Parts: sequence; structure tokens; C-alpha cells
Amino acid sequence: MSATTSQAPVLADTTVDHTADIAAITAIVGNSETAYNTNDAELLTADFAANATVVNAMGVLLTGRDELLAANRAGLAGFLKDLYVRYEVTDITFVRPDVAIAHKVARATTADGTLIDIDPAMIAVYVLVKENGRWWAAARQNTLVPSAE
Repeated sequence: MSATTSQAPVLADTTVDHTADIAAITAIVGNSETAYNTNDAELLTADFAANATVVNAMGVLLTGRDELLAANRAGLAGFLKDLYVRYEVTDITFVRPDVAIAHKVARATTADGTLIDIDPAMIAVYVLVKENGRWWAAARQNTLVPSAE
């Protein structure tokens, strides 16, 4: 069978009720928002696996939780210190009962939470894995969204 005629599989798990999983993954994104807005590098790193990989919004690849924590500490104490965001989970797809892909969008806000950005300024994709009953971020990719001008 040639590549042009083969059917690609749909990777979507429907074998279990994912209601609690959706809440847990949404809470991970919520932890990130709280951490960013309070300059809490430990909380920002808390939901990442020990061997997680992250590509930040500047295109820098960070490998491992220690490297991610160091980058989060430096960023939140430096150029991100007085910046605030609102995150929104836009979708979660379960490719297996214990593997999910989630997208979030980010908008800049004032310190009191008033939106600065009408449209998302960044989109992120997470790969999450459920291990011993808990969801962990195994990978995240951040991409800045060009502003429409």
C-alpha cells in the first residue's frame, strides 16, 4: 500500500472517562499561570517530569527539570518579573489513556488581571503523561504569535 493511499490512524482515547484528567491538566496550566504571576519558579517547574524538555518562547531548548528550574528562576527574577499573563486551555486530546496533548494560549495582563492582549500573544503545546496516578508535563513548546498590524 502506498503512502498516498494508506489511512492514517486517529489517535484518540475513548476507553475511559477523562473528566478528572481534564481537571488535573487544566490545574497544571493554572499552576503555571499562578507561578508566572507571582514569580514562583518552583511552582512553575513543579509539574514537569525530571527529564522534561521545554522550548521557550525565544526558541531555547531546556532539557531536564534542573535546567528548567534555573531558567525559570532567572527569567522570573529578571525580564519577566513585572509581567503578568492569563492562560486558557484551548484543547486537550488523549492519544492514550495516560498520554495527552494540550494547547494553551496566553495573553498579557496588568497586575490586577485586566487584559492587555485581545488576541493570544503565545500558544503552547504540552505533552503530558500520567504516571502513578498523576499527570506530568513531559514536554512543552512555546510559540509567540505575531501581532496583527
